[in-house]
Amino acid sequence: MKTRRTHLDALAMSLLVICCLFWGLQQVLVKATLADVPPMLQAAIRFAGATVLLWLWCRLRHVALFEADGSLGAGLLAGALFCSEFVCIYLGLQYTSASRLTLFLYSAPFWVALLLPLRVKAERLRAVQWLGLGVAFASVGVALKDGLQTAHADSHGLSWLGDALALGAGVLWALTTVVIRSTRMATVSAEKMLFYQVGVSACVLPCLSWLMHESWPSSFGVFAWTSIAVQTVMGAFASYLVWMWLLRHYPATRLNAFVFLTPIFALTAGALWLGEPVTLGLLMALAGVALGIVLVNRTAQA
Repeated sequence: MKTRRTHLDALAMSLLVICCLFWGLQQVLVKATLADVPPMLQAAIRFAGATVLLWLWCRLRHVALFEADGSLGAGLLAGALFCSEFVCIYLGLQYTSASRLTLFLYSAPFWVALLLPLRVKAERLRAVQWLGLGVAFASVGVALKDGLQTAHADSHGLSWLGDALALGAGVLWALTTVVIRSTRMATVSAEKMLFYQVGVSACVLPCLSWLMHESWPSSFGVFAWTSIAVQTVMGAFASYLVWMWLLRHYPATRLNAFVFLTPIFALTAGALWLGEPVTLGLLMALAGVALGIVLVNRTAQA
Protein backbone atom coordinates (compact mmCIF):
# COMPACT_ATOMS: atom_id res chain seq x y z
CA MET A 1 0.00 0.00 0.00
CA LYS A 2 1.54 3.30 -1.14
CA THR A 3 -1.24 5.86 -0.62
CA ARG A 4 -2.83 7.19 2.56
CA ARG A 5 -6.42 6.24 3.29
CA THR A 6 -8.96 8.75 4.59
CA HIS A 7 -10.87 6.13 6.60
CA LEU A 8 -10.30 2.80 8.29
CA ASP A 9 -11.00 -0.27 6.18
CA ALA A 10 -11.57 -3.88 7.29
CA LEU A 11 -7.83 -4.65 7.29
CA ALA A 12 -6.99 -1.70 9.53
CA MET A 13 -9.80 -2.47 11.97
CA SER A 14 -8.85 -6.15 12.19
CA LEU A 15 -5.19 -5.31 12.88
CA LEU A 16 -6.21 -2.74 15.49
CA VAL A 17 -8.41 -5.19 17.38
CA ILE A 18 -5.59 -7.77 17.46
CA CYS A 19 -3.08 -5.17 18.70
CA CYS A 20 -5.46 -3.87 21.36
CA LEU A 21 -6.14 -7.41 22.53
CA PHE A 22 -2.43 -7.96 23.12
CA TRP A 23 -1.83 -4.53 24.64
CA GLY A 24 -4.62 -5.24 27.12
CA LEU A 25 -2.56 -8.16 28.43
CA GLN A 26 0.80 -6.43 28.21
CA GLN A 27 0.57 -4.18 31.29
CA VAL A 28 -0.44 -7.19 33.40
CA LEU A 29 2.65 -9.07 32.18
CA VAL A 30 4.94 -6.13 32.93
CA LYS A 31 3.60 -5.69 36.46
CA ALA A 32 3.70 -9.43 37.19
CA THR A 33 7.36 -9.53 36.12
CA LEU A 34 8.46 -6.65 38.38
CA ALA A 35 8.87 -9.10 41.25
CA ASP A 36 11.72 -10.80 39.34
CA VAL A 37 13.14 -8.08 37.07
CA PRO A 38 13.36 -4.37 38.01
CA PRO A 39 11.50 -1.94 35.71
CA MET A 40 14.25 -0.20 33.72
CA LEU A 41 16.19 -3.44 33.25
CA GLN A 42 13.03 -5.19 32.08
CA ALA A 43 12.35 -2.41 29.56
CA ALA A 44 16.00 -2.34 28.44
CA ILE A 45 16.05 -6.06 27.66
CA ARG A 46 12.73 -5.78 25.87
CA PHE A 47 13.76 -2.96 23.54
CA ALA A 48 17.28 -4.27 22.95
CA GLY A 49 15.72 -7.52 21.77
CA ALA A 50 13.20 -5.66 19.62
CA THR A 51 15.99 -3.62 18.02
CA VAL A 52 17.85 -6.79 17.02
CA LEU A 53 14.68 -8.43 15.68
CA LEU A 54 13.77 -5.34 13.69
CA TRP A 55 17.28 -5.07 12.22
CA LEU A 56 17.14 -8.73 11.13
CA TRP A 57 13.65 -8.19 9.65
CA CYS A 58 14.92 -5.23 7.64
CA ARG A 59 17.97 -7.15 6.43
CA LEU A 60 15.76 -10.00 5.19
CA ARG A 61 13.34 -7.61 3.48
CA HIS A 62 16.06 -5.24 2.19
CA VAL A 63 14.55 -2.26 4.00
CA ALA A 64 17.00 0.64 4.23
CA LEU A 65 17.45 1.97 7.76
CA PHE A 66 20.49 4.23 7.54
CA GLU A 67 20.03 6.17 4.30
CA ALA A 68 20.01 9.98 4.52
CA ASP A 69 16.40 11.11 4.05
CA GLY A 70 16.12 14.15 6.31
CA SER A 71 14.32 12.27 9.08
CA LEU A 72 17.16 12.02 11.61
CA GLY A 73 16.19 14.96 13.83
CA ALA A 74 12.50 14.06 13.95
CA GLY A 75 13.37 10.38 14.39
CA LEU A 76 15.58 11.02 17.40
CA LEU A 77 12.87 13.25 18.90
CA ALA A 78 10.24 10.53 18.38
CA GLY A 79 12.65 8.01 19.92
CA ALA A 80 13.24 10.21 22.97
CA LEU A 81 9.49 10.70 23.49
CA PHE A 82 8.81 6.97 23.02
CA CYS A 83 11.55 6.05 25.49
CA SER A 84 10.26 8.56 28.04
CA GLU A 85 6.76 7.11 27.69
CA PHE A 86 7.96 3.67 28.67
CA VAL A 87 10.06 5.00 31.52
CA CYS A 88 6.81 6.46 32.91
CA ILE A 89 4.91 3.19 32.31
CA TYR A 90 7.45 0.87 33.93
CA LEU A 91 8.04 3.18 36.90
CA GLY A 92 4.31 3.85 37.28
CA LEU A 93 3.49 0.17 37.55
CA GLN A 94 5.50 0.06 40.79
CA TYR A 95 3.03 2.42 42.45
CA THR A 96 -0.39 1.78 40.90
CA SER A 97 -2.42 -1.10 39.55
CA ALA A 98 -2.27 -2.17 35.91
CA SER A 99 -5.94 -1.21 35.50
CA ARG A 100 -5.44 2.31 36.82
CA LEU A 101 -2.30 2.80 34.76
CA THR A 102 -4.01 1.56 31.60
CA LEU A 103 -6.94 3.95 32.10
CA PHE A 104 -4.70 7.02 32.44
CA LEU A 105 -2.31 5.89 29.68
CA TYR A 106 -5.17 5.63 27.23
CA SER A 107 -6.02 9.27 27.60
CA ALA A 108 -3.61 9.57 24.65
CA PRO A 109 -6.35 9.69 21.94
CA PHE A 110 -7.69 12.90 23.46
CA TRP A 111 -4.26 14.54 23.32
CA VAL A 112 -3.80 13.34 19.73
CA ALA A 113 -7.22 14.69 18.71
CA LEU A 114 -6.40 18.01 20.36
CA LEU A 115 -2.81 18.49 19.16
CA LEU A 116 -2.47 16.79 15.78
CA PRO A 117 -4.97 18.96 13.85
CA LEU A 118 -2.80 21.97 14.76
CA ARG A 119 -0.09 20.46 12.53
CA VAL A 120 -2.07 18.26 10.10
CA LYS A 121 -5.38 19.80 9.01
CA ALA A 122 -6.63 16.54 7.48
CA GLU A 123 -6.73 15.03 10.99
CA ARG A 124 -9.35 17.48 12.27
CA LEU A 125 -12.38 15.82 13.88
CA ARG A 126 -15.96 16.93 13.46
CA ALA A 127 -18.40 17.37 16.35
CA VAL A 128 -19.85 13.86 16.03
CA GLN A 129 -16.35 12.37 16.15
CA TRP A 130 -15.50 14.33 19.28
CA LEU A 131 -18.71 12.92 20.72
CA GLY A 132 -17.48 9.43 19.82
CA LEU A 133 -14.20 10.01 21.67
CA GLY A 134 -16.12 11.19 24.70
CA VAL A 135 -18.47 8.19 24.67
CA ALA A 136 -15.56 5.75 24.34
CA PHE A 137 -13.54 7.31 27.17
CA ALA A 138 -16.56 7.56 29.46
CA SER A 139 -17.31 3.90 28.77
CA VAL A 140 -13.81 2.91 29.84
CA GLY A 141 -14.39 4.84 33.06
CA VAL A 142 -17.60 2.89 33.66
CA ALA A 143 -15.77 -0.41 33.15
CA LEU A 144 -13.04 0.47 35.63
CA LYS A 145 -15.26 2.20 38.19
CA ASP A 146 -15.40 -0.72 40.60
CA GLY A 147 -11.69 -1.36 40.28
CA LEU A 148 -10.84 2.29 40.92
CA GLN A 149 -13.08 2.38 43.99
CA THR A 150 -11.49 -0.70 45.52
CA ALA A 151 -7.90 -0.05 44.44
CA HIS A 152 -5.54 0.17 47.40
CA ALA A 153 -2.65 2.58 47.66
CA ASP A 154 0.78 1.04 47.90
CA SER A 155 2.53 0.71 51.23
CA HIS A 156 4.24 4.08 50.78
CA GLY A 157 1.07 5.93 49.81
CA LEU A 158 2.36 6.74 46.33
CA SER A 159 -0.48 5.52 44.13
CA TRP A 160 -0.95 9.16 43.06
CA LEU A 161 2.59 9.08 41.64
CA GLY A 162 1.78 6.00 39.56
CA ASP A 163 -1.35 7.71 38.24
CA ALA A 164 0.61 10.86 37.37
CA LEU A 165 3.29 8.83 35.57
CA ALA A 166 0.59 7.00 33.61
CA LEU A 167 -1.03 10.29 32.56
CA GLY A 168 2.39 11.59 31.55
CA ALA A 169 2.95 8.45 29.50
CA GLY A 170 -0.32 9.11 27.66
CA VAL A 171 0.79 12.65 26.80
CA LEU A 172 4.19 11.39 25.61
CA TRP A 173 2.51 8.73 23.43
CA ALA A 174 0.35 11.44 21.85
CA LEU A 175 3.36 13.69 21.24
CA THR A 176 5.18 10.79 19.58
CA THR A 177 2.22 10.34 17.23
CA VAL A 178 2.21 14.07 16.44
CA VAL A 179 5.93 13.99 15.56
CA ILE A 180 5.48 10.92 13.37
CA ARG A 181 2.55 12.38 11.45
CA SER A 182 3.68 16.01 11.10
CA THR A 183 7.38 15.70 10.16
CA ARG A 184 9.56 13.88 7.66
CA MET A 185 8.89 10.77 9.72
CA ALA A 186 5.56 10.52 7.88
CA THR A 187 7.43 9.66 4.68
CA VAL A 188 9.75 6.92 5.95
CA SER A 189 8.95 3.21 6.13
CA ALA A 190 7.14 1.74 9.12
CA GLU A 191 10.30 -0.21 9.94
CA LYS A 192 12.43 2.92 10.10
CA MET A 193 9.80 4.71 12.20
CA LEU A 194 9.97 1.93 14.76
CA PHE A 195 13.76 1.56 14.56
CA TYR A 196 14.26 5.13 15.72
CA GLN A 197 12.06 4.47 18.73
CA VAL A 198 13.26 1.06 19.88
CA GLY A 199 16.87 1.95 19.01
CA VAL A 200 16.91 5.06 21.19
CA SER A 201 15.21 3.11 23.99
CA ALA A 202 17.75 0.28 23.74
CA CYS A 203 20.57 2.80 24.19
CA VAL A 204 19.05 4.92 26.96
CA LEU A 205 17.27 2.43 29.20
CA PRO A 206 20.32 0.36 30.30
CA CYS A 207 22.01 3.62 31.33
CA LEU A 208 18.94 4.62 33.35
CA SER A 209 18.87 1.21 35.00
CA TRP A 210 22.53 1.63 36.00
CA LEU A 211 22.02 5.21 37.24
CA MET A 212 19.07 4.04 39.34
CA HIS A 213 21.27 1.32 40.89
CA GLU A 214 18.84 -1.42 39.94
CA SER A 215 19.81 -4.96 40.87
CA TRP A 216 20.67 -7.03 37.79
CA PRO A 217 19.84 -10.66 38.65
CA SER A 218 22.33 -13.25 37.44
CA SER A 219 19.46 -15.47 36.28
CA PHE A 220 15.72 -15.19 35.68
CA GLY A 221 12.94 -17.66 36.32
CA VAL A 222 10.91 -19.30 33.58
CA PHE A 223 8.00 -16.89 33.99
CA ALA A 224 10.25 -13.82 33.81
CA TRP A 225 11.97 -15.02 30.62
CA THR A 226 8.64 -15.98 29.06
CA SER A 227 7.08 -12.64 29.95
CA ILE A 228 10.01 -10.63 28.57
CA ALA A 229 10.08 -12.77 25.42
CA VAL A 230 6.38 -12.13 24.80
CA GLN A 231 6.79 -8.42 25.53
CA THR A 232 9.73 -8.28 23.11
CA VAL A 233 8.49 -10.33 20.17
CA MET A 234 4.76 -9.64 20.28
CA GLY A 235 4.86 -6.21 21.88
CA ALA A 236 7.93 -4.13 21.09
CA PHE A 237 8.50 -5.77 17.68
CA ALA A 238 5.37 -7.18 16.00
CA SER A 239 2.50 -5.10 17.41
CA TYR A 240 4.44 -1.81 17.32
CA LEU A 241 5.58 -2.49 13.77
CA VAL A 242 1.94 -2.98 12.78
CA TRP A 243 1.04 0.25 14.63
CA MET A 244 3.77 2.20 12.75
CA TRP A 245 2.48 0.79 9.46
CA LEU A 246 -1.05 1.86 10.34
CA LEU A 247 0.13 5.38 11.24
CA ARG A 248 1.91 5.49 7.89
CA HIS A 249 -1.27 4.75 5.93
CA TYR A 250 -4.36 5.76 7.97
CA PRO A 251 -5.60 8.86 9.88
CA ALA A 252 -4.01 8.87 13.33
CA THR A 253 -7.03 10.41 15.08
CA ARG A 254 -9.27 7.58 13.89
CA LEU A 255 -6.69 4.93 14.71
CA ASN A 256 -6.40 6.27 18.23
CA ALA A 257 -10.14 5.88 18.83
CA PHE A 258 -9.64 2.12 18.63
CA VAL A 259 -7.08 2.04 21.45
CA PHE A 260 -9.96 2.58 23.89
CA LEU A 261 -10.55 -1.14 23.41
CA THR A 262 -7.30 -1.88 25.23
CA PRO A 263 -8.45 -1.06 28.81
CA ILE A 264 -11.57 -3.14 28.18
CA PHE A 265 -9.44 -6.07 27.03
CA ALA A 266 -7.20 -5.56 30.07
CA LEU A 267 -10.20 -5.80 32.38
CA THR A 268 -11.44 -8.89 30.51
CA ALA A 269 -8.01 -10.50 30.82
CA GLY A 270 -8.20 -9.85 34.56
CA ALA A 271 -11.55 -11.60 34.69
CA LEU A 272 -10.27 -14.65 32.81
CA TRP A 273 -6.81 -14.83 34.41
CA LEU A 274 -7.50 -13.58 37.92
CA GLY A 275 -11.13 -14.62 38.26
CA GLU A 276 -12.44 -11.06 38.57
CA PRO A 277 -16.21 -10.81 37.97
CA VAL A 278 -17.67 -9.75 34.61
CA THR A 279 -20.18 -7.08 35.61
CA LEU A 280 -23.01 -5.26 33.91
CA GLY A 281 -20.71 -2.23 33.86
CA LEU A 282 -18.19 -4.13 31.76
CA LEU A 283 -20.84 -5.16 29.26
CA MET A 284 -22.14 -1.59 29.07
CA ALA A 285 -18.60 -0.34 28.55
CA LEU A 286 -17.99 -2.73 25.67
CA ALA A 287 -21.13 -1.42 23.98
CA GLY A 288 -20.12 2.18 24.68
CA VAL A 289 -16.64 1.78 23.26
CA ALA A 290 -18.07 0.14 20.15
CA LEU A 291 -20.48 3.06 19.71
CA GLY A 292 -17.68 5.59 20.22
CA ILE A 293 -15.50 3.93 17.59
CA VAL A 294 -18.39 3.94 15.11
CA LEU A 295 -18.95 7.67 15.69
CA VAL A 296 -15.28 8.58 15.36
CA ASN A 297 -14.95 6.66 12.11
CA ARG A 298 -18.04 8.07 10.43
CA THR A 299 -17.10 9.54 7.07
CA ALA A 300 -18.15 13.01 6.15
CA GLN A 301 -21.41 13.26 4.24
CA ALA A 302 -21.04 14.06 0.54
